[in-house]
Amino acid sequence: MNVESGCPTILDVRNAEVVYNDVILVLSGVSLRVEAGEIVTLLGANGAGKTTLLRAITGLLEVHRGEMTKGSINFDGEPADHVDPSKLVRAGVAQVMEGRRIFAELTVEENLRTGAHTVSDKKAISAAHERVMELFPVLQPRQRDTAGYLSGGEQQMLAIGRALMASPKLLLLDEPSLGLAPKLVERISEIIKTVNAQGTSVLLVEQNARMALSISVRAYVLENGRIVKEGAAADLLADDDIREFYLGVGEAGRKSFRDVKSYRRKKRWSA
Repeated sequence: MNVESGCPTILDVRNAEVVYNDVILVLSGVSLRVEAGEIVTLLGANGAGKTTLLRAITGLLEVHRGEMTKGSINFDGEPADHVDPSKLVRAGVAQVMEGRRIFAELTVEENLRTGAHTVSDKKAISAAHERVMELFPVLQPRQRDTAGYLSGGEQQMLAIGRALMASPKLLLLDEPSLGLAPKLVERISEIIKTVNAQGTSVLLVEQNARMALSISVRAYVLENGRIVKEGAAADLLADDDIREFYLGVGEAGRKSFRDVKSYRRKKRWSA
C-alpha cells in the first residue's frame, strides 16, 4: 500500500542491482513502483537498462546470464525476485517483448491460444478471447491467417492480445510503438488506455516520450543503469530537460538527447 495515494502497490522494485556474466553491472540501485490501476512509463535511451529491468521483473535474467545481486522485487505484495517465470505469469504478470516476438508460422488464433497456456478455466479463456477480439477487431477476420503475413501494426496488436489472454493484473510493454507509423502509434496508445481502464496496471517502456507520457500517471527516466529523474508524467512532459533530450525541443544547436554530453545531463539532473 502506498501511504501517499492510498492505493495498493502492485509492483515494487527496490534498489535492484543486476550483473551479467558475473562482471558487467547493468542496473545499480534502481527503484520504482506501479500502483494498482496506473500506467507508469520508463524512459531511457538504447542501452540504458530498460529491457534488463523487465527481465528482472519477469524472472528471465538467468536465460541471458544475468543475476540480480542486490535489492528486491515484490509483485502484488509477494516476493517476485528469484521466482520461476511461469509462476509469475500465473500470478498475473504478462509481458509484450520488444520486436513483438509472435510465432510467425502459427495462425493468429494459435498465437492467442499460446497466451492462455497457464489458464485451465475454459470459460475464462473464452472470455479473454472475446475481450481481445473486441479490442482488436482487425484480427477477427484473420484468425486463421498465418501470423507472419500480418502487417507490423497487426503483429503488435496480436502480441498485446496474446499477453491479455492470461488476463494479467500487470502488463509490461517493451517499446510497443517501435517501427510503427504515427497513426498506428496513436491506435496503440488508445489500446493501452483501454486495457488500463479495464483494470490492468501497465508498466510502459518506451523511447517515444511524447506518446508514453501523455497516457501515463507517473514516469521514471533510466540512464546508464540508474534512475536519474522521476515524477508525475505531466510534469516530466513539461520539463525542459525531458523536452530537450527526448522531444527535440530546446536550445539552438542541441536538438536531441544524443547531442547533449552525458556529464552535463547528470549535472543538471542531480542539481
